[in-house]
Amino acid sequence: MTVTYDLIIKGGTVVNHDGEGIRDIAIAAGRIAAIGTLANAKAASTIEARGLHILPGVIDSQVHFREPGLEHKEDLLTGSRAAVAGGVTAVFEMPNTKPLTTSAEMLADKVRRAQNRMFCDFAFFVGGTRDNVADIPALERLEGSAGIKVFMGSSTGDLLVDDEPTLEAIIATLSRRASFHAEDEARLKSRMHLRRAGDPSSHPEWRDVEAALIATKRLVGLAEKHRKRVHVLHISTGDEIAFLGNHKAYASVEVTPHHLTLVSPDCYERLGAYAQMNPPVRDAAHRAAIWHGIENGIVDVLGSDHAPHLREEKDHAYPDTHSGMTGVQTLVPIMLDHVNAGRLSLRRLVDLTSHGPQRIFGIVGKGRIAVGYDADLTVVDMKRQRTISNSWIESRCGWTPYDGVSVTGWPVGTFVRGKHVMWEGEISSPAAGEPVRFLEASARA
Repeated sequence: MTVTYDLIIKGGTVVNHDGEGIRDIAIAAGRIAAIGTLANAKAASTIEARGLHILPGVIDSQVHFREPGLEHKEDLLTGSRAAVAGGVTAVFEMPNTKPLTTSAEMLADKVRRAQNRMFCDFAFFVGGTRDNVADIPALERLEGSAGIKVFMGSSTGDLLVDDEPTLEAIIATLSRRASFHAEDEARLKSRMHLRRAGDPSSHPEWRDVEAALIATKRLVGLAEKHRKRVHVLHISTGDEIAFLGNHKAYASVEVTPHHLTLVSPDCYERLGAYAQMNPPVRDAAHRAAIWHGIENGIVDVLGSDHAPHLREEKDHAYPDTHSGMTGVQTLVPIMLDHVNAGRLSLRRLVDLTSHGPQRIFGIVGKGRIAVGYDADLTVVDMKRQRTISNSWIESRCGWTPYDGVSVTGWPVGTFVRGKHVMWEGEISSPAAGEPVRFLEASARA
């Protein structure tokens, strides 16, 4: 009997857990239905992908889309447009909104706002605080919950856990892996005098290596004490990479494209406060050490830490400038350029952006190109040369630190559960985003 599929993508080079090879992919009811040579199969529509690479859908497990309360910077609609324009099929969004995402009610509100309004699939972190420790076991398991996020050092927003008893109480009660911004708040406060007015290059002097290392060691020590899983976000120092390389039993590791690409002092000389992030972009030695962490398997995940601010918020005189930059739309082209430069393999990039998030967060039905999995696909042209520009950026703030940067490798197609969301820069509508499902969540697992 002849099977008729909804869609067949023909002749692309599929990059997956078993290597790379030219294969057809058939999609039915939003899932991958067949992989291989499908010359005689029938489908309602067919896409020719010869000369293109097909990756498992890229999962960006750290974005700030600012809704509710900060929609002047970004919202779920504009942020998700930026995601799919850059080849990202699912995002995990952070809790430092207004009001903060710290309760079941606020999480449910975000899910309602996102459903069929975001172009990509989504999950939302719930902020861990002094006031909701007892609620964490329930909050971890709600529909749309990516788990718990804790800010150990102050950043954008009002979430901060800077005392060890609260931090330990949160870690002790975890059942899922939780994510942490690890900078030591006491050290940050003690070094504020090192900020030089009008000089963003002093940002990494203030938020120094020791501030990051102290917090990361404290976090991992508590995780090992209680045998709980923690995810250390946006590692910026070689010191942390060296430490985490010997403490992987309970800790997973994220790095970002900007810490792999930008370098101090050059970035501050060229970009000023547009290069200002927490934790900061540091010198070439730290950048090289982070690449060493990728080469040696210490790093598990690549996240963009997309954190948009308007130009007027970045144009104040330092230190009154806002920390954060766009990143979700540029993650794929920046990293493909690194692949073409020989800094990592395409299969390692897939591990960092698809297999890795699926593995450490326990995502259901995503992260692999396999029969029965969601048909989330990122289609890229490895040979295409493009120059990134502010005019390409879909984010409401309308700028990127990579404006004018030429890259080799470009996202040409984004499929979310079989829906053709972006092709050759054109974003289709209507939006149809749904919550990501997790093995350890009670709802829809």
